[in-house]
Amino acid sequence: MAARTTRSACLIVLCALTLGAGESVDLALPEGVFAPEIPADNPITAERVALGRKLYFDTRLSTDGSVACASCHAPSHGFADPRGKTSPGVGGALGTRNAPTVLNAAFLATQFWDGRAPTLEAQAVLPLTNPIEHGFADSGAVVAKLEALGDYGPIFASAFGDSAISAERVAQAIASFERTIVDLNAPIDRFLRGDASAISDSAKRGWELFNGKARCSTCHGYVEAIPLFTDDDFHNLGVGATRIDFAAAAREAASAAAAGKSLDGLLLSDAELSELGRFAVTREDRHLGAFKTPQLRNIALTPPYMHDGSEPTLASVMELYDRGGNANPYLDGGMRPLGLSAEEKADLVALLESFTSDDLERFAQLAESAQ
Repeated sequence: MAARTTRSACLIVLCALTLGAGESVDLALPEGVFAPEIPADNPITAERVALGRKLYFDTRLSTDGSVACASCHAPSHGFADPRGKTSPGVGGALGTRNAPTVLNAAFLATQFWDGRAPTLEAQAVLPLTNPIEHGFADSGAVVAKLEALGDYGPIFASAFGDSAISAERVAQAIASFERTIVDLNAPIDRFLRGDASAISDSAKRGWELFNGKARCSTCHGYVEAIPLFTDDDFHNLGVGATRIDFAAAAREAASAAAAGKSLDGLLLSDAELSELGRFAVTREDRHLGAFKTPQLRNIALTPPYMHDGSEPTLASVMELYDRGGNANPYLDGGMRPLGLSAEEKADLVALLESFTSDDLERFAQLAESAQ
């Protein structure tokens, strides 16, 4: 195995916690990893990261004071939510999609399972104004809530130069914090750098299967420049296909859009429309039932799996892929039965467990520093 890098990765957000006022955040990425794109109008500064961190962990940023970003994207659970297939929002309401991890989201081309947000800034505000998640009627209500709290003005002034609170600044601050939530340090990384002892023999067999018979690398291949183990694309695996008629749901979505209804809200409240996946964004038949390929970092910490949380364990995920997904007219052409043995499935799970971060004990510092 050829050596990949010479520098170890770190949980970069912790670097930002010690910066002084006015200092920009240096994302000290491992050698060979491309830096994520950062908007010119939203440079990552210590002050914006600090504001974004406070907002991220503040349950007051919801209509009933019960939901923070961290409620469904918890550091202790790989920045995802293990509480159920989908997460409870204000009033305990449940949506239709499993909470994806925020970890390493800075590297992704689009956000959400269907990719409807082109940037982290665009993503950050949508949950706030979703009636099932944070519950605010509109961005004006978000601003009014923060202004009424009283303690945010000085922090906005530190981050932006004056105390004015706006939805745009809220999005920029949260996005700045999320861009620092980067973790590329796990046993699999040491193994790929040439340390044969970093993972178990079972995981090594899993790696061979991953890149061969199991065909995992087709969509989860290792790329040193962006080592998230995802093609960042969208595929129909047949998840949810047994529950809906894709064509009928597409017609319903088109009618809703023509009537001026917000698809963003419907995707979380209507179980059938939610299964449309990327189609709801592109309106292309090839994207019916297609959802983003998730990254594999800390995957063992983020059950349940798939966009709807329908697979409870990594073992059940192996069964889904082994049978070639669930048949439907729009099934991705790369899906096919694999004929894996029980031992081979266990080896693949062992491999995926080697993607768990070496820096887990540090995650708790994030919530503590936000107080």
